[in-house]
Amino acid sequence: MLTGNKGEWSEIYALLKIVADKKLYAGDENLNKIENLVFPIIKILRDESDGTYCFSFDSNLVVINGVNEVFHIPINDFQDKATILLREIKNANASSFNISDIEEFLNRFNCHSLKAKSTVKSDIRIVIHDFRTGAQPELGFSIKSQLGGASTLLNAGRSTNFIYKIEDIELSDEQINEINSINTKSKIKDRIESIIRKKGKIKFVKTENTTFGNNLTLIDSSLSIILSEIVYLFYTSHYSLLVELINQVSRLNPLHYDLSGSHPFYEYKIKRFLTEIALGMMPSKVWTGELDATGGYLVVKESGEVLCYHIYNRNEFENYLINNTKLETASSKRHEFGIIYKDVNDYFIKLNLQIRFIK
Repeated sequence: MLTGNKGEWSEIYALLKIVADKKLYAGDENLNKIENLVFPIIKILRDESDGTYCFSFDSNLVVINGVNEVFHIPINDFQDKATILLREIKNANASSFNISDIEEFLNRFNCHSLKAKSTVKSDIRIVIHDFRTGAQPELGFSIKSQLGGASTLLNAGRSTNFIYKIEDIELSDEQINEINSINTKSKIKDRIESIIRKKGKIKFVKTENTTFGNNLTLIDSSLSIILSEIVYLFYTSHYSLLVELINQVSRLNPLHYDLSGSHPFYEYKIKRFLTEIALGMMPSKVWTGELDATGGYLVVKESGEVLCYHIYNRNEFENYLINNTKLETASSKRHEFGIIYKDVNDYFIKLNLQIRFIK
């Protein structure tokens, strides 16, 4: 029996939907379809544990080349099942569930898993026809769904901690314990406010993880500092949307860029960072800048519409990332941040970076 959560069933929905549509629409930064940026689909490739399945078209039939067999299924069946699956996903209340009608349909062409092969970085690969160039590139996509909980772009970990030095202040062990004992709903913000009230100044030192720091430097030599400013602002203000945080940091201009020509220094550098994260950069692994097979996202909207964002259309992809993400506070206990600690005669505090999509 196939069981999965809303995100996992969304992978199958995206497959059924794009097969039924026979085309992909690009999306803009606000998750709206760009009517004049449409790509006819030549074929769709999905890697399963027993091999790769290829979906192509012959008039009103979908031709599915499996491992040892070829299947011919009316395209209307894909349209009908996509409609049923969308309704079932939306109505599901359990964290994991089965949809027998869809499972029976998938079995017609020997599909026995909800998720693509785990060793493959792309959830799905699509060969499109680009009217602008006449090319037929194969594009890899990761599937992001708005039908379930919002997914993360950058997962929190000790590797995403930023270390700050607390200056211009002397704290006794009792005062440190008092601040670290603050356990309100917004405890990290409240602890920082307590430090500031005592006239302490908080200055970025380095990332906790050296590999992450070097990855950031590879992307841009100033990126660690810019991100540290964004992280600090998140924990000391009411801002959480990434676009808001970037606007505020740009206004403060901590790196003293020449803004007389309205160059978007901070936005541009963060866009590069988000794109590298989206295309495979992980904080704790050395990043060489070499892109993996996944070049973009298919976004399943709550309406059931599927939009594509790809490095192939870089501007739309970057704008989507920056306009649809926010910072959030992860578990401070699990990732060991948000407490004052002493190293020799200096005081430090770690703050964490986690980035989630806005549902």
